[in-house]
Amino acid sequence: MSIVIKNLNKVYPNGHHALKDINLEIPSGMFGLLGPNGAGKSTLMRILVALMEPTSGEVEMYGCNLLKERREVRRLLGYLPQDFRFFAKYKVIEYLDYAARLSGMDDNRKRKQAVADMLEQVGLYEVRERYASKLSGGMKRRLGIAQALIHEPKVIIVDEPTTGLDPEERIRFRNLLTQVSGKDITIILSTHIVGDISSSCVNMALLNRGEVSFRGSPEEMLKRAEGKVWRLTVSNNDYKQISREYPVISTIPRGRNWEIQVVADELKGYEAEAFPPNLEHAYVYFMESKLDLWMND
Repeated sequence: MSIVIKNLNKVYPNGHHALKDINLEIPSGMFGLLGPNGAGKSTLMRILVALMEPTSGEVEMYGCNLLKERREVRRLLGYLPQDFRFFAKYKVIEYLDYAARLSGMDDNRKRKQAVADMLEQVGLYEVRERYASKLSGGMKRRLGIAQALIHEPKVIIVDEPTTGLDPEERIRFRNLLTQVSGKDITIILSTHIVGDISSSCVNMALLNRGEVSFRGSPEEMLKRAEGKVWRLTVSNNDYKQISREYPVISTIPRGRNWEIQVVADELKGYEAEAFPPNLEHAYVYFMESKLDLWMND
């Protein structure tokens, strides 16, 4: 495993227990960390990139101990934070060249070639002379991943990278990450958007209230939700009652009635048919049922 996390805890000074005994083994390739806002994902990401120290626990990254070998670990890392920022007065090519120099690329000729190649890879070469502040939201995120990749890291961590992007840019960004993950590196994609995980990650973990509630593949998570999704048509009064008792995933008007999809172990008192789950159904099932469904490898 490229990253091994053992008994990791983070308690903030105000007493908030953000991470609770996190144990994860993360292999090379694309790994998805899925969970709602406030689940502890950003705290975990900041610990992994050595910007924050855990209260207790250990992290080993490609054989390096995170707490004892922070400098070595940082050389392994590329990081795209949720609030990625850059120097507004820099042009695209200037900013990426600056990021490359910060990463230790001192040979001018090799650095300039690497910058040009990277801009081509992320689809920004044609706008290399544009000021970074004038880029679209999707282009800014692509510049962010370019600066994370420029020094050829072994581990790339991206935190909520597609938030606020339109569907086309979201797909483009996910495809870019997938292409990069074909190399012998580890990419950790932290997101609350289910589609980011289902379309790009072979392995994943579900984080909820600071705890790992699932570890496996998207397909395995889907299997756990089979027989837990129900479709039925109800009156307005029945809809209000059901929505108080169960999570309603989909609501479609059918004349004076509603066709709805509900996630539940069983649906008593209503005529319903089982419906094939997708990853969003499985995600809601795990979140709402609060099941202890740790999956051992």
